[in-house]
Amino acid sequence: MNPQVPMGPEGDAARPGRFFGVYLLYCLNPRHRGRVYVGFTVNPTRRVQQHNGGRKKGGAWRTSGRGPWAMVLIVHGFPSAVAALRFEWAWQHPQASRRLAHVGPRLRSEAAFAFHLRVLAHMLRVPPWVRLPLTVRWLRADFRCDLCPPPPPHMPLTFGPPPPRAAAPKRRAGPLADLESEPDPDAEACCALCARSFQDEEGPLCCPHPGCHLRAHVICLAEEFLEKEPGQLLPLEGQCPGAEPGRGL
Repeated sequence: MNPQVPMGPEGDAARPGRFFGVYLLYCLNPRHRGRVYVGFTVNPTRRVQQHNGGRKKGGAWRTSGRGPWAMVLIVHGFPSAVAALRFEWAWQHPQASRRLAHVGPRLRSEAAFAFHLRVLAHMLRVPPWVRLPLTVRWLRADFRCDLCPPPPPHMPLTFGPPPPRAAAPKRRAGPLADLESEPDPDAEACCALCARSFQDEEGPLCCPHPGCHLRAHVICLAEEFLEKEPGQLLPLEGQCPGAEPGRGL
């Protein structure tokens, strides 16, 4: 029986060898030039192809039909998918993040690209991200700009494609193969509770325990956990629906 652990980064189990990155896209289409998009991926090469292929190819609705897009920068080195997804959310919504309250709003004369770099520069300097072993990688040297403030000394600034991905573990046979095999956050997947697909902008919540790879919408898990606490609005903890009894999230 495993003790329950609280939801949050402290309870998220990192999987050595996995690549988790948060990237910045830049639109090269003359009709939409200057637009940017922030997203999460475990496979940068495939992800940019999906964006340029439209929603039918797995791209986001915000980028569909507006390509071509170039992935110009990626931040990687996150210990888990959850940590990267939280970084992605804060970068997308700096005005809603209490950790970025000191970052001013986008100026009228400020391009979207410059604003997102300004937000990124401050994110790398505040907890919890300042403590992570992150790498800031420019994928397109012609877009390179100096970050102000610069990243901390322990965060390298690099150029070129990211390192090769680690080989994915083999799938196990059996009725629980979908939960026991390592999921690919970029692949088409559905919530284990409602069976609906995940939207690109809402990353799934994953079980932090090794060996259990349940993926579900945050709202679906919240409703599941609150069944035993009908008088509460937000759950603090709960038992993973796809794990053995006693295993908590």
